Amino acid sequence: MVMVMIPGLGFLYSGLARRKSALSMIWACMASLSVVTFQWYFWGYSLAFSPTATNGFIGNLRNFGLMKTLADPSPGSPLVPNLLYAFYQMQFCGVTAAIIMGAVAERGRLLPAMVFIFIWATIVYCPLACWTWNVNGWAAKYGVLDYAGGGPVEIGSGLSALAYSMVLGRRQERMMLNFRPHNVSLILLGTVFLWFGWLGFNGGSAFGANLRAAIACWNTNLTAAFAAISWVVLDWRLARKWSMVGWCSGTISGLVAATPASGFIPPWASVILGIVTGIVCNYATKVKYWIRIDDSMDVFAEHGVAGIVGLIFNALFADDAIVGLDGVNTGSGSGGWLIHNYKQLYIQIAFIVAASAYTFVVSAIIAYAINAIPGLKLRASEEAELLGMDDDQLGEFAYDYVEVRRDYLAWTPQKHDQLEDGHQIPAAARYGIGEHSEMMLDGHPPIGIDSRGCSEGDSGIQEIKIAPAPRQVAEQHPVDEGSELPRSDEKAQ
Repeated sequence: MVMVMIPGLGFLYSGLARRKSALSMIWACMASLSVVTFQWYFWGYSLAFSPTATNGFIGNLRNFGLMKTLADPSPGSPLVPNLLYAFYQMQFCGVTAAIIMGAVAERGRLLPAMVFIFIWATIVYCPLACWTWNVNGWAAKYGVLDYAGGGPVEIGSGLSALAYSMVLGRRQERMMLNFRPHNVSLILLGTVFLWFGWLGFNGGSAFGANLRAAIACWNTNLTAAFAAISWVVLDWRLARKWSMVGWCSGTISGLVAATPASGFIPPWASVILGIVTGIVCNYATKVKYWIRIDDSMDVFAEHGVAGIVGLIFNALFADDAIVGLDGVNTGSGSGGWLIHNYKQLYIQIAFIVAASAYTFVVSAIIAYAINAIPGLKLRASEEAELLGMDDDQLGEFAYDYVEVRRDYLAWTPQKHDQLEDGHQIPAAARYGIGEHSEMMLDGHPPIGIDSRGCSEGDSGIQEIKIAPAPRQVAEQHPVDEGSELPRSDEKAQ
């Protein structure tokens, strides 16, 4: 279920981008999964979850290449095999990397982005995961409450995307006039994929079919639904129209906020969390204008900020009784203000500050370093940006708009005052591909093309008879000056 979130992110970003860069967004999300899979197998899992690490910051290479993962119980639960846990956590890292790919939209080269993801997963994500979920991690020992990844996944993706966008630079201003997402249907499809996958993301973090997993799924749905309502109401306040894109954005921010909180807070608190998240994240989308960073897919607002809100809610509403519903943890002391554990707020804030600062600074350093390597410049050329990333980076397209444009230029007149017969277009009013225009006006195919529409050496299957053009008809049957051409109804008679 979790892995379906990655194509969901691809569809979401593809729909939010312009048509000329739609396929590159899907490619970036899927390719990031390939990079993370290798990294996680190679040393990523060991650096994040090796049980013999003692420094509290990052693991060692005890589980290098998934060694010694068959016999050990997993860090998450003694009921889950370590090898299965490693695969499950690999999907978390893959989703986080795919979220970051929103930062490359419409101007970023793909090869440097993949290099960034490999290095980022090693020295940013693995330490964050070690802090939070490794039994020896400093945040875990400190008592931080983070159920399914508010720190490693949401802050890790939101602040990394912000840093990458800062290094990459803004899109060309003149190309952003009247910008609109090119396909709202794809945005909705991606959101549905994400919602479905998030139930496995949050529900599965209870590591069993237990009541805590059921509570997590309920909380995830409630938070997403109420965040969507809050978001679209705020958008309606300004435009007096309901927004499908707004509903999708609100839903995603709610799913993100539920990530750290869904396994700790009661359902009634999830309703409050959803309303607050929708409002806060809606306003957070304006931050990119204040700081002049082109976070084109609003990754910081919808992931970084929403993850922070969810972590804060754990300090206020976490209930240790819910933690004990998984049948493994006792839940003793794992609560917030709801059980009079007032110091939990300071613990959560300290973790948020540490994770945010580390993620942003290190991600920016990685991006600047890669950008300085010859051949790995992060940003595409101005010409490539104008042409579109699909053509420049892939040579393939989500839609064959090149053929549509070619046909449009070849057969469409510049003026609306055509003759009554739509195909009889004056030569002065035509533009586009010269050979196509000649074939229409002169009544014979271009040089090298026979009357059947085939090039020399081809054998056409069906012969195409081309009617004489208006000029030829006029030469064969001249009309006296002052006389009128017959109308179409007179011709019929």
